[in-house]
Amino acid sequence: MIARGAAGKVRARLRRGAYLLPSAFTVGNLFLGFLAIVVALGGRYKAAGVCILVAAIVDSLDGRIARMMGTESDFGREFDSLADVVTFGAAPAVIAYVWGLRELPRIGWLVPLFFLVATATRLARFNVQTARLDSRWFAGLPCPAAAAVVASFLLIAPPPDWRPWLIRGVSVGLVALALLMVSTFRYWSFKKVDLATRRSYRVALPIAGLFVFLALWPEAFLPAVSVLYALSGPVLWLTGRLGAPAGATDS
Repeated sequence: MIARGAAGKVRARLRRGAYLLPSAFTVGNLFLGFLAIVVALGGRYKAAGVCILVAAIVDSLDGRIARMMGTESDFGREFDSLADVVTFGAAPAVIAYVWGLRELPRIGWLVPLFFLVATATRLARFNVQTARLDSRWFAGLPCPAAAAVVASFLLIAPPPDWRPWLIRGVSVGLVALALLMVSTFRYWSFKKVDLATRRSYRVALPIAGLFVFLALWPEAFLPAVSVLYALSGPVLWLTGRLGAPAGATDS
């Protein structure tokens, strides 16, 4: 009886630990978002970009771990969303502002604010629509992907002559990313990718090419991939419209 009681206590502790593990990743996500703001205020914009990119990877793990361990909860979902508002909404907005948008009168802070509001709106909509959506797709650009676009461009050190043009380009880009987040364009979620499925050896060639590109030119690879994913939603919508039969209407 004593041994059985001890085993029950161990299982209970393991169960509590299983519930805490996804939240630990969410705390890590929040930590990286706050760290990105701190280092950006010190002028270390590349380090801030790296923090956001790493946070996007960490954010993709907490939900997967919760689903694998059967420990999904309303608390975990809300906690993750609140952390995402900081890491993928406030952090990119503040970093863009201190990096250069503050040089633009009024628009310099209104544009980052618009990006932050769009991020919070996107996350709130995601929480209430999760049960009604096809898990293969996201409705609107995911917030980590939008933040990754901003972060990846922070890894590029533009020449001083480009800075005035780039500041205006960043402001336009933030508005575009905000609109894509609150749009209804479909984005591939990668949740149904089965790595265990056998595939042709030909698939390895483009994957190897991507890794070579990443190793040789990471400063070009990361912005290219993040921008292509951000544009994939409108492109899929446009190709669907062009391929739709005459007289077809949206459901």
